[in-house]
Amino acid sequence: MSDEKSKAQVFAARLFSTVLLVAVVGGTFVSKNQWAYLSLICFLAIAASVELYRMISANGLPCQIKWGLTLSIAYTLTVCFLLAARGAEALGVLGAVDGTALALAILASFIFQLRDPIEGSKPLVSVATTVLSFLYVPFLFSFMGRILFVPELGGAVPGAWLLIWLVCVTKITDIGAYCTGSLIGKHKMIPHISPGKTWQGFFGAIVWAVALGSGLYALQMDQLSVLGGWGHVIGLSILLSLCTVVGDLAESVIKRSLEAKDSGNTLPGIGGALDLIDSLCFTAPVLYFYLTWGA
Repeated sequence: MSDEKSKAQVFAARLFSTVLLVAVVGGTFVSKNQWAYLSLICFLAIAASVELYRMISANGLPCQIKWGLTLSIAYTLTVCFLLAARGAEALGVLGAVDGTALALAILASFIFQLRDPIEGSKPLVSVATTVLSFLYVPFLFSFMGRILFVPELGGAVPGAWLLIWLVCVTKITDIGAYCTGSLIGKHKMIPHISPGKTWQGFFGAIVWAVALGSGLYALQMDQLSVLGGWGHVIGLSILLSLCTVVGDLAESVIKRSLEAKDSGNTLPGIGGALDLIDSLCFTAPVLYFYLTWGA
């Protein structure tokens, strides 16, 4: 009975978190307000950064947590404010913001490390974890906001449908992999990193991603015209599903290395904000650069 109760509690928690997420994302989409979109992106990036540094601290791994978190928050707020205030015009200056933030992350991390004595590889690990944590969450996830202003479609939030398409393709990959793997999964994919993932789930996820990506494109062809046609849609759906799997495995590497089950408990039954956006940190930059350079 206790196991059944526990499963029921987990299901209830997941259901609550899912309904809450749908309500928040749906409300943001309906609002057609770029400040609402960017505020949600900003919140998730900062929450995920806090969770990552918290996991590092709990594991005792050397890291300049105060400096890394300060830079992550400042960078996220700066990018979101510029995008909200200037829209597509901000894309031209964000390259300079990125370069400045990266240079500052590296230079300041080494400067701050000069205060401490050299104890084996600890100083190098401290600098590396600080810089990587900045790049992994706030930098990669910032492309979610940039995608809103890539297409020249007009309207208050020109890339809203594009962002919805990205999130749906990314998340259906996770769902498709889980459902397919649960039903017919037999051959383990990378058991030393994620024991539950199978090759059947992997290929099933790609099928799900192509199906949903194509379906959404068929329903909103005008709004998603920036994708460039059916060939691009199918190719991008496959590419993004592959990036989703890699993004999920990347967080698994981090959590297993830090001996953490979930990144946090921001979303009961689901995990933390980082658990929610891990794959998007990989798919958002890919879509952005594909549309900027390839399409």
